[in-house]
Amino acid sequence: MSVLGVGLIGAGNISDTYLRLAPLFADFEIRAVSDIDMDRARAQAAGYGMRAETVDEMLSAGDIDLIVNLTVPKAHYAVSRRILEAGKHCYSEKPVVLTLDEGRALLDLAAARGLRLGSAPDTFLGGAHQTARALLDAGAIGEVVGGTAHVMSRGMEHWHPNPDFFFQPGGGPVLDLGPYYITDLVQLLGPVRAVSAMGWASFPTRTIGSGPREGETVLVETPTTLHGLMEFEGGAIVTLGASWDVWRASHPHIELYGAVGTMQLPDPNNFGGEVTVAEGPAGFAAAEVAHPFAAPNDGEEGEVANYRGAGLADMVRAIDEGRAHRCNGDLALHVVDVMLGILASAERREWVEMTTTAPRPAPLPPEAARKFLKNPEDG
Repeated sequence: MSVLGVGLIGAGNISDTYLRLAPLFADFEIRAVSDIDMDRARAQAAGYGMRAETVDEMLSAGDIDLIVNLTVPKAHYAVSRRILEAGKHCYSEKPVVLTLDEGRALLDLAAARGLRLGSAPDTFLGGAHQTARALLDAGAIGEVVGGTAHVMSRGMEHWHPNPDFFFQPGGGPVLDLGPYYITDLVQLLGPVRAVSAMGWASFPTRTIGSGPREGETVLVETPTTLHGLMEFEGGAIVTLGASWDVWRASHPHIELYGAVGTMQLPDPNNFGGEVTVAEGPAGFAAAEVAHPFAAPNDGEEGEVANYRGAGLADMVRAIDEGRAHRCNGDLALHVVDVMLGILASAERREWVEMTTTAPRPAPLPPEAARKFLKNPEDG
């Protein structure tokens, strides 16, 4: 298959990750970067040996087939719409949109133009989470009846130089980090039927702890602690705890309870990690994770498995093969439905039924993942 040309709109922190890891993948090449701040775009382009373009230039570029939308969440819909209207495939950072109407409009537009709409997160394609998927599908813990998921920290203001948007509507721990957890749970258990939640904004302001704005305060305008229940269409009920008000916690990131055992999964914001299984009352034992997207390849000493861009690589290959891509718009919109439902339930103090659904994305076995890599022996 031919290599697809990719452009990035948005030259912020996350663009470094895409640019640094793109050379791992065989079927796409990032050729240009754009940003509302063109000085920042030019700096990123120079650092990675590509061209900087205005958004209009990128939308009309003949060698750009697909554009990755790395703008802030409140801009996702408008920018993704422009990408699709320009006749280019679109892959968005999470969350894909902030309202269901926006998501449906993008899906309709993509279908009408014969284009693909994809969205992060792609970490559920990681070796640990695909190992867990294979174990569940093989009946390792039997039918899943319940579970827990916890994402807890002190928030983003301690390290991020411009954390304002994390604490505005469209931010918060559910919309920012929830996509990793909920997407992983949907690929493991299937779609969600209904949710219920309670939550609040625990502190009215946050103080920036690093960078040129250190010491400035940020107004908190969205809940920072939420506890929810997700009822899956298959019957399982999973508790979700999401908070930026916690100094330290010891919950497993995800724990699933089945008819014959229990499974613990690592952080779904990462590709690797340990999967453990307890059969009946026995203690937990580590499962073998033999998957190319679990191989350490990043971090200060190369100790972390990081394959961000895998979802983009899968979408590019899916376009060529004429099949559904795994990080697809229907899945991303269903996850938005769940997250908005949790926020609405906490505000209204009532159950919220989902108005969308999405099939579980196809599993990504090791042999399929290896084909995404430019050097398969690396995985």
